[in-house]
Amino acid sequence: MNAIMTHAGHKPALNAAQIWNMSFGFLGIQIGFELQNGNVSRIFQTLGADVGELAILWIAAPMTGLIVQPIIGHLSDKTWSPRFGRRRPYFLLGALLASLALFVMPNAPVLWVAAGLLWVMDASLNITMEPFRAFVGDNLPDRQRTMGYAMQSFFIGTGAVIAGALPWVMTNWLGLSNIAPEGQIPETVHWSFYIGGAALLAAVVWTVLTTKEYSPQELASFEAARAAGGAASARPTVQRSAAQFTRGGGLWVLAGFAIAALVSIARSEPRPAFLGAIEVAKDIYVLAALVAGFGIVQLVAGSLRGQSRESSGFMEVVTDLFAMPRTMRQLAVVQFFSWFGMFALWIYGTPGVTAYHFGATDTVSAAYQDGADWWSLMGSVRNGLAAAAALGFVMVAAKIDRCRLHAFNLMAGAAGFAAVLLIRDPALLWIPQIGIGIAWASIVSLPYAILSGCVPQEKMGIYMGVFNIFIVVPQLLAATLQGFLVTNLFGGEAIYAMVIAAISFVLAAVATLFVTDGEPSAESPALRAGPA
Repeated sequence: MNAIMTHAGHKPALNAAQIWNMSFGFLGIQIGFELQNGNVSRIFQTLGADVGELAILWIAAPMTGLIVQPIIGHLSDKTWSPRFGRRRPYFLLGALLASLALFVMPNAPVLWVAAGLLWVMDASLNITMEPFRAFVGDNLPDRQRTMGYAMQSFFIGTGAVIAGALPWVMTNWLGLSNIAPEGQIPETVHWSFYIGGAALLAAVVWTVLTTKEYSPQELASFEAARAAGGAASARPTVQRSAAQFTRGGGLWVLAGFAIAALVSIARSEPRPAFLGAIEVAKDIYVLAALVAGFGIVQLVAGSLRGQSRESSGFMEVVTDLFAMPRTMRQLAVVQFFSWFGMFALWIYGTPGVTAYHFGATDTVSAAYQDGADWWSLMGSVRNGLAAAAALGFVMVAAKIDRCRLHAFNLMAGAAGFAAVLLIRDPALLWIPQIGIGIAWASIVSLPYAILSGCVPQEKMGIYMGVFNIFIVVPQLLAATLQGFLVTNLFGGEAIYAMVIAAISFVLAAVATLFVTDGEPSAESPALRAGPA
């Protein structure tokens, strides 16, 4: 790409082809994620897991994101090669590993192997995805970032359509077998994962080969010009002291041990009378570990700060976590409730629809497999609608009240979740996908567009990684609490997880109305070229 002189040092705009190329890799990433989200519960059940175990088996996915994304964000912020760039090496490494995991996953012989492969797959997809989020902030000026993230959202929807339709197409168009002996994965799932792995790698390689990046020196000059023009560029100004880390960490550790003790008492024999019919699963121990683990992180940070050992990536991540800009803290609440709801869909969508709409709980039966394929196809409908909604965001990029739009979209999603439960005819399940699809397009675009304008350029990667914590934590809580809620509130009927999702989206919509969205900086609109 050829660059032209910028106006007063401002970052030049990209043309439509450049934004397309830099976002195209997300097509492959989402094919991988959607194959995982749409089929892993099916694989787990086929290999012997019951519905009550699904949430805890899924905990590998968000846990890897919690660990991997801040690390990759920090590393990619510090990486630069004149030949390979800053983010692109991580794109390629993650894509190679994720493609390999997709090839192996449907061949898992037993449940524990499949659970381990989910961990590997999700870690690899996170290695690829995290730098893509920062990539938009690196390459686009403020006024184009809504468009950039909307384009990513378009490819997320398109990739998910392809992945969701693959098993159904394999069965109904290509005539591959959709059933298999007990304990074996159907042929349709095998080939879906093989095709998905190849597509993921090809899409990411396209972005790597067709997109260039700005050097750290160029980005620093752009950021200086942006700040001079009055744009917000929040940096941590008040650091948490060693004593504050230690006190806070100690309280979190104590809380974690208290939760573990309560679970132990609740699961002891004889059973405590005050519990009545409430079942307390061992999954809640994971919640206790998460709470205590957050405390331990603070204790370590307090010790390092007390010794003036500040130069590690660990301290940078923890410091930035506790010194987030106000807008980022507000968005964290929105993300928490949004992703808590989405995880209910991913964990319980297949077992809920197959049992509630198809009357099938036996994973070997044709009715179960037909129901699983139909729900996968509905995922394609949902994501196709999300891709269309993202195109709408592109057309109105940076010209709308993004917070109010996001709140409206989340309410549409809540209505969609409620409709899944209200509609009994499986042929009409495409109707709820309208609202859920609009909300999904919004979740994966608008919060990132708002966030990228409130964080400093040199920390774009690490803040995108820290922001992912507020996607991962609700998923971890969902993995530990949703099973408890479905069992005790809804008698173990998975379809009622859609109620949890609807309530979560309503809370997210309300929280969105309290987000402060800074105005894009006034940069020259006359520039049309990208990085040289």
